[in-house]
Amino acid sequence: MKLDSKIPEGPLAEKWSKHKFNVKLVNPANKRKYDVIVVGTGLAGASAAASFGELGYNVKAFCFQDSPRRAHSIAAQGGINAAKNYQNDGDSIFRLFYDTIKGGDYRSREGNVYRLAEVSVDIIDQCVAQGVPFAREYGGLLANRSFGGAQVSRTFYARGQTGQQLLLGAYSALSRQVANGKVQLHSREEMVDLVMKDGKACGIVTRNLITGKVESHSAHAVVLATGGYGNVFFLSTNAMGSNVTAAWRAHKKGALFANPCFTQIHPTCIPVSGDHQSKLTLMSESLRNDGRVWVPKTKEDAEKIRKGELKPTDLPEDKRDYYLEIKYPSFGNLVPRDVASRNAKYVCDEGRGVAKTGLAVYLDFADAIKRDGRKVIEGKYGNLFDMYQQITGDDPYETPMMIYPAVHYTMGGLWVDYNLMTSIPGLYAIGEANFSDHGANRLGASALMQGLADGYFVIPYTIGDYLATLPYEKVSSDDDVFKKAEAETKDKIDKLLSIKGEKTVDDFHKALGHIMWEYCGMSRNGEGLKKAKQEIQTLKKEFWQNVKVIGGNDELNQSLEKANRVADFLELGELMIDDALDRTESCGGHFREESQTEEGEAKRKDDEFSYVSAWEYKGENTQEELHKEDLIFENVKLTQRSYK
Repeated sequence: MKLDSKIPEGPLAEKWSKHKFNVKLVNPANKRKYDVIVVGTGLAGASAAASFGELGYNVKAFCFQDSPRRAHSIAAQGGINAAKNYQNDGDSIFRLFYDTIKGGDYRSREGNVYRLAEVSVDIIDQCVAQGVPFAREYGGLLANRSFGGAQVSRTFYARGQTGQQLLLGAYSALSRQVANGKVQLHSREEMVDLVMKDGKACGIVTRNLITGKVESHSAHAVVLATGGYGNVFFLSTNAMGSNVTAAWRAHKKGALFANPCFTQIHPTCIPVSGDHQSKLTLMSESLRNDGRVWVPKTKEDAEKIRKGELKPTDLPEDKRDYYLEIKYPSFGNLVPRDVASRNAKYVCDEGRGVAKTGLAVYLDFADAIKRDGRKVIEGKYGNLFDMYQQITGDDPYETPMMIYPAVHYTMGGLWVDYNLMTSIPGLYAIGEANFSDHGANRLGASALMQGLADGYFVIPYTIGDYLATLPYEKVSSDDDVFKKAEAETKDKIDKLLSIKGEKTVDDFHKALGHIMWEYCGMSRNGEGLKKAKQEIQTLKKEFWQNVKVIGGNDELNQSLEKANRVADFLELGELMIDDALDRTESCGGHFREESQTEEGEAKRKDDEFSYVSAWEYKGENTQEELHKEDLIFENVKLTQRSYK
């Protein structure tokens, strides 16, 4: 299989403009003759569905939540990047492009990343026009703040609830198209299979989560905007419903899965408090603008803090280790997420972690409050501080926050070309569901940027290039290919319900999460990965023999929902292990202990691994086949990533 990225020829800054001119167009009168399915209604899905409706296509939008407004994009806190240079501090489209390539440890395509930086400036204007209440400076201009991995302020924000406000903007645009009759909204319906005919995507099979009814929906093209797969680790900052099922079922039909081992561990999360937890809570990276990260210099002081014999506020400055500021003086506390996460792990491994578990570091706002006053800090982060206090019982205005890294975002996803089409004609993947823009590590505030870029400014252009080649008549949902897919879906559901084992779905999910975090988490090594592969294979076999799924199919059944999703997570987990085993270099969020510098930093092997890993499904319990897309760098020089 030859992977064609379809990156246009020519100078970097002209690629997207030329490509938009060269793609085929569907004239306005003919757009109403084409049907498009969009799965997922987060920022990528809602913006794409709204844009398709505005253009004149007939759209069906699906989400498993009771409302599109409940998509996980709502949980994003800190901001959205754009190269507008409002602060006049040296930002530019090329600098955003460069920071993103470097931040991803040189494992992403230049063409895709430059386009992302280029359209970022339009996103802000779009959202302001929708009424998104971005923070403003005293004179009324939009405010910016800094985020990790950059030395300029380019992040637009709405306190600590940027994702919510952006999603409400996209949802309002979507609702307008629903009211106009151009978008049919299907909530509480989950995609459980992709349907193909003659090698092309022609629709999906869904399960109604209230009634259990399995239904077919046909279209000329299918767009997956279903987010990431971080919940393979069980504990993550993702919503509990977030899953990989739509993408994974498409993968099993032939869509290549790219870079599955590239997982982002976010450094700023509320630490785990016990085995009872079902998810973790994110504290925005924006807090690192004003919060200083530190631990005690000695194990003895850390032990006293863990036992409650010493308060952090009583520890004098000369006994504190502000390790990020010392180790990375140029960036300080604003180093990228992978760097901050690994360093937090190092100091905790040394025995200098705080909290009762010893798995936490401090994020201290005392200096910022003293410098700017409490009201200023409240204005920037008030809702985040309130959330922290509600969860932990500690007041971060009075005592330092405790934070620790947690699984947050997945850079891997379905392989797509420059048009955002997967290896299956007619099937597209946008937002976090694809792999395309972030390489081995995503910079903060770039997820919202990519989701809206894909949905508002990329796929509305590129999907026409494919649709223009199709006849107006689509495959009927009564076709045999749909009937076969429905029957296979029902058989799988019946099998899950018939096992009647002794362990709950959550038991298996927690066991999988433990394996993944232990052996494929913040650091990996060959021996541990091989052990993890064996343990996952054993767990998967036990799942299909001993899982207990209560209830039936013809009702609201969350146990069955979870079982469907965990079955896919078990298979995905094994592929993530395979991908991590193959990539014997360290890059970004993928840290192989065998490949590190003397200072403990990630050590890439550009001569061996400057490629996208794209995996092809070969059948049940069969090793997947690896295909490689070589990464060509013509505009940046590959160097050891340094933030000192």
